[in-house]
Amino acid sequence: MDVVMPSVVGVLGGGRMGAGIAHSFLLAGSQVIVVERDDESARAAQESVERDLRKSLERGAVQGSLEELTGRLRTSVDHVDFAHAELVIEAVPESWDLKVHALQEVESHLSANAWLATNTSSLSVDDLAGQLSNPERFCGLHFFNPVPASKLVEVVLSKHTRQELRELSVGWVEGLGKTPVVVHDSPGFASSRLGLVIALEAIRMVEEGVASPESIDDAMVLGYKFPIGPLALTDVVGLDVRLGIAEYLESKLGDRFTPPPLMRAMVARNELGRKTGRGFYRYGE
Repeated sequence: MDVVMPSVVGVLGGGRMGAGIAHSFLLAGSQVIVVERDDESARAAQESVERDLRKSLERGAVQGSLEELTGRLRTSVDHVDFAHAELVIEAVPESWDLKVHALQEVESHLSANAWLATNTSSLSVDDLAGQLSNPERFCGLHFFNPVPASKLVEVVLSKHTRQELRELSVGWVEGLGKTPVVVHDSPGFASSRLGLVIALEAIRMVEEGVASPESIDDAMVLGYKFPIGPLALTDVVGLDVRLGIAEYLESKLGDRFTPPPLMRAMVARNELGRKTGRGFYRYGE
């Protein structure tokens, strides 16, 4: 089927992931509404998206003007502004209770014809769908950080997802200039499950003194052609984020996802990676 990009896209949450998702849909021609929890967060989301748009224009990655692109962006603190959106993507932190509350609140403001998606990287899309009034209009769209540069989006299908949405989702991802990988709901899907196994083992190797973070990352980049080492990537994602995913997958899939003590200790020290300036590497010095 021929797929037309949604003319109005809502994004719930304007943090790193939400801002990146908004950026991508703006470049694809959609109007975008980002809803945040308060005015300060909404202003920060606006500034973040505008900064990324400016960088895209400076690189020559997109045609047009900053004024035209930002003219299609709006930020808000009111879910009612999603009323005219054709698609809303939830991008709040990776917490079951938070996501359920957020998705239910968004759904209550959507039109009957709107689609709803979650950007969860690990939580069960089947289980989330079960908390909604219209689970057949819901799927997972798992974007990767940093969203503007990443070419992959996992399209996660629940047992309820309508066939029309399955086809539309693939078309939307392709319309963003990215590659869709379609997976059926399973803990951690494909990417988080495999990526986390490697990251956890790399952390255990540091913990056991097998090698330095630099050496472990170099081994995977040079030996296995990874674009970035598993420890450097953990710093990008955030150790706190990966710890939460590990704890969830441990509860679903067993001991092979048990977080190493070093990981817990680093999170307790607020050594979360790039966002705090220190993780397995130091930043901003």
